Amino acid sequence: MVNYETVVGLEVHMQINTKSKVFCECSTQFGAEPNINTCVICTSQPGAIPILNKKAVEAIVKTGLALDFNINKQCTFARKQYFYPDVPKNYQITQSEPPLCSRGKLTISVGGKEKVVNITRIHLEEDAGKLVHEIGSRKLGYSLLDLNRASVGLMELVTEPELSSPEETLEFLTELKNIVGYLGTSECSMEEGKMRCDVNVSIRPVGQKELGARVEIKNMNSLSGIRDAITYEVERQKEVLESNGKLVQETRLWEAEEGVTKSMRSKEGALDYRYFPEPDLVPFDLPDSFIEELRKQIPELPKARKARFIKDYGLSEYDADYLTSTRTIADYYEGALNYSKDKKVLAKPLSNWISTELSAKLNAAKVCISESPVSSQNLAKLVSLILNGTISGKIAKTVFEEMYEKSSDPETIVKEKELSQISDETVITKMCEESIAESPKAVAEFRSGKERAVDAIVGLVMKRSKGQANPQIVNRILLEKLKV
Repeated sequence: MVNYETVVGLEVHMQINTKSKVFCECSTQFGAEPNINTCVICTSQPGAIPILNKKAVEAIVKTGLALDFNINKQCTFARKQYFYPDVPKNYQITQSEPPLCSRGKLTISVGGKEKVVNITRIHLEEDAGKLVHEIGSRKLGYSLLDLNRASVGLMELVTEPELSSPEETLEFLTELKNIVGYLGTSECSMEEGKMRCDVNVSIRPVGQKELGARVEIKNMNSLSGIRDAITYEVERQKEVLESNGKLVQETRLWEAEEGVTKSMRSKEGALDYRYFPEPDLVPFDLPDSFIEELRKQIPELPKARKARFIKDYGLSEYDADYLTSTRTIADYYEGALNYSKDKKVLAKPLSNWISTELSAKLNAAKVCISESPVSSQNLAKLVSLILNGTISGKIAKTVFEEMYEKSSDPETIVKEKELSQISDETVITKMCEESIAESPKAVAEFRSGKERAVDAIVGLVMKRSKGQANPQIVNRILLEKLKV
């Protein structure tokens, strides 16, 4: 039996985050009625001339700078010929040579080991339309054409064939999504088709330098699908070779319901597309000042921010990883910390509230943290009320519920509902004495060595105080009295 190694390369298409399309002024709004966001340019009417969207160029250059690319100052476009019903022009406006960005890299970490993945290029191109084969659960016996997506701006990122497992592939895509999300150059929502991947998979005997026959799996739009498709395809290719078959370069589709890839067509090469210069878009040079201004706009990126959170706030790697998983979460967290004089004291409990109570509510409502009805300032106030002993953690959850429902200030809720924690030892001592008197069985069990029996008496005290007695003081006073 031959030992094989997996080789994966990616072609990642990310919708550029602009309000209008790349060559016309039509909206890029997702979910609009079919064929509403169209015009003579994006539907390729005779005589219509494309006009380049400057913001699209800025987005690609900014992404390239963040990924250590060389920026090619000359911006040129080409026509890529292919005939398909969702391509109105029967060609795609794209970039051949040179792309806007050449030779970048991204460092990933899998199983505690870091690996640098080289990226060949990022170039600018337009998207095709969309063929609709079903409406709701009803499958059609024909295809409908929606051109809303036609001419929406894409950046296509092409890696070297250097990924060696489904795990590395998913880590690369996760890191890429995170960085691009921080830059704001693409939303990378796979659910909305704003990030799609063509996954190139081949295998070769361990130690062999020459690549095996490459299979391209087209238009993957979920991380779980990409993982499963690579896993299946590697096993399929092994079975072909081990049965003395021959692998051919081809394009295959992933059938998620069946869990298999199926042959679609032989894989095209560059010659099949017959690239030639786009005559309607004149080549131009990007000024150095343009590139340097974009370089200044690059924010602190996820890995650097994670390292700073660990260093400055004393967070664990796990907590820092979650808090920097998106820029909106990181901004919310730091926005909350800015309302405290002692950030290190607030840092960990605030992290816990964001990753548990708040995230649970937001996930259930399917909303982003940027749309949270609990502002970062109010969450910081709530955590501070717990830390300074004004309310207990249990009461804080009740307060939080109202904060979420009504976007209310926690201090106002505590005051209006008289929820302040009782810390007066005289008052608590009286409650403890009354509760001890009502619990002879628990007292006897405690004094016979069953220390957990005190929990029943603590429960009585908390019930008497309507949950407002300071639990630390309650426990201390009860132990003092029971050990007499």
